[in-house]
Amino acid sequence: MKLSSRFTAGFSDRYTLLKAPAVDAPPAQRDPEVIETVSRMLSDIERDGLDAVRRYARTLDGQSDGAIELDAKETARSGDRLPKDLRAAIELGAERTQRFAILQRDHLADFEEEIAPGLVVGQRYVPVSAVGAYLPAGRFPLTASAFMTVGVAKVAGVPTVIGCTPPQPDGRANDAVTYAAHLSGIDHLFVIGGVQALAAMAFGLLGRAPVDMLVGAGNAYVAEAKRQLFGTVAIDLLAGPSEVAVIADGTADAEAVAADLLGQAEHGPNSPAALVTTSERLGRDVIAAVERQLPTLSTQDICGPAWHDFGSVILVSNKEDAVAVMDELAPEHLEVHTADDDWYHDTLRNYGSLFLGHWSTVAYSDKGMAGTNHTLPTAGGAKHSAGLSVSRYLKPLTYQRISRAATPSLAEAVEVISASEGMTAHQATATLRLRSYAG
Repeated sequence: MKLSSRFTAGFSDRYTLLKAPAVDAPPAQRDPEVIETVSRMLSDIERDGLDAVRRYARTLDGQSDGAIELDAKETARSGDRLPKDLRAAIELGAERTQRFAILQRDHLADFEEEIAPGLVVGQRYVPVSAVGAYLPAGRFPLTASAFMTVGVAKVAGVPTVIGCTPPQPDGRANDAVTYAAHLSGIDHLFVIGGVQALAAMAFGLLGRAPVDMLVGAGNAYVAEAKRQLFGTVAIDLLAGPSEVAVIADGTADAEAVAADLLGQAEHGPNSPAALVTTSERLGRDVIAAVERQLPTLSTQDICGPAWHDFGSVILVSNKEDAVAVMDELAPEHLEVHTADDDWYHDTLRNYGSLFLGHWSTVAYSDKGMAGTNHTLPTAGGAKHSAGLSVSRYLKPLTYQRISRAATPSLAEAVEVISASEGMTAHQATATLRLRSYAG
């Protein structure tokens, strides 16, 4: 999430950097060592199958040679081991995320229309057959990940959704992640992590046929595995480090803006956070507030480097310039704290998900409470792509039904175009039907 040289060359006189990133490089460069390691692992697993999966599970996950799949009863019982307040919060997040997905699905309507006499065309939404979801559970288990990946897939009507989650130090799956997967409707859950998990799902090594699609966040190795497996399977998107950006004016609360910037910087030491503001006072107040808040956080070893190395505060003179800068950044998460939030909502074009007003913080969606999907494009991907949604699991399949009466208007035009292209076989299919019609 950075301003391109093309943009800065033509726009440099319309903004001022109150704080620039200390590192002048993309936060998520493709590491050649990661690429080579993932390539070798995928080749090993494709060649040696489940034996290679178990070998990597032992060496990388610390997994024993025991059963790698959790049975349905064990998955359901995971909630019994959780504190009551955590269990209730997970149940609320699962319900709200599924409710939003249902609203999305209801607005994707099949249709059929006669667009010319005798020419009927239509479209129907059909879910993919099998999805593999990666459910992260490292230093920070992403409890809500199952809501966004498993639960939304089931709302879309995907018949089979399998999941993989890395084991904890004791060799067991994380109970909160497991319970979230259970509530979301997971069909089969395996305790495997990393590249070996994605490869096992993609190559059909877990007692199930290969999945059609891989979804879910993960570290650099997981992201690279998804990139290399794309084509063998579909993927949701290639997500890099989590990003947050805020547009704020002089009416914003500097402490809240600072807290929200640090909230996403907590995801990793290379997670960029940016403030674009029309108020120099607010910008400097936020910089000071970040420095005050950092020492109070148990994760300051993550948030601090992220802010110092990849954080930025950009001063602009008006809201039009704020939009121009933000649409260039195209952040994964975008908050708006201004006196004119509705104008920004109507004008902004490039973001993964938008959070309007002081009371809307990214964390509400991050943990599944807002209901919207939190699997979103990063690294400028919001300029051309949206995040994961129920529609991503659905194939919009088209069809046509053509009557005899419609034949002349279609076939005669196809004959002309095919002849101009020199495609005589295409032309013949139309000519044959014209002859049948005449006969």
